[in-house]
Amino acid sequence: MATTDLPGGTYDVGDLELTRVGYGAMQLAGPGVFGPPKDHDAAIAVLRTAVELGITHIDTADFYGPHVTNEIIREALAPYPDDLHIVTKVGARRDAEGGWPHARTPTELQEQVHDNLRRLGLDVLDVVNLRVGGFDAPEPGSLAEQFEALAELQQQGLIRHLGVSTVNAEQIAEAQSIAPVVCVQNLYNLARRDDDALIDSLAAQGIAYVPYFPLGGFSPLQSDALEAVAKRLDATPMAVALAWLLQRSPNVLLIPGTSSVAHLRENVAGAGLTLPADALAELDAIGG
Repeated sequence: MATTDLPGGTYDVGDLELTRVGYGAMQLAGPGVFGPPKDHDAAIAVLRTAVELGITHIDTADFYGPHVTNEIIREALAPYPDDLHIVTKVGARRDAEGGWPHARTPTELQEQVHDNLRRLGLDVLDVVNLRVGGFDAPEPGSLAEQFEALAELQQQGLIRHLGVSTVNAEQIAEAQSIAPVVCVQNLYNLARRDDDALIDSLAAQGIAYVPYFPLGGFSPLQSDALEAVAKRLDATPMAVALAWLLQRSPNVLLIPGTSSVAHLRENVAGAGLTLPADALAELDAIGG
């Protein structure tokens, strides 16, 4: 059984019980999410500590590194606990310069699913997100061909559940016309709140929303406002930002990343901060 001791408890993603405070593995790779970590043993320790803390939701991608994070996850955690669920994503690759070009043909997606299975040491992937947009914003256009390719792999038993990443509402609806969508992973935080209506719509459908870049895209003025609230609450800006996200809606799942055990513990503890009404009002105004 998944622990409920972590802030926010758990949320059902399909038939998987995930802790609402998860862990994002992106920072386990080297600088720029490229190459091996600076400290391999520390990366192993972070993953094992996440599991010890009761986290049952680890987010990764085989293009992190590339391949680095998945190989570290397997080394650190396999054989995996029954209640640990690894969520991965496909739709991109890394080039020699460290860029993130799209890789979305049905053949490329099929190869990426098999790469994730092999490097993670799994027979089936719990959740695969199709990354559709750019680095931080959706791009218009159909995702039918790509999502159909993943739905076929799901029918073959290689994927349990499907999600989408960096998408708009129309693309989510198109995906849902092909196969069930259990989660959406988009950029969202106090300052970037384009998805406010979408989060509420997904919550009504029982679909998880997983925001990334919890401190990304802040203006200096917005950062000052966040820091002021954090100082008054004797907390860090990251703790306040994570706590605000966790209190935003019950379907919001967090995946803060770090390569430090101490920072991991700080993130988990910080997410449990209870924000009083006056602080919530100030924070809500940041995205206004």
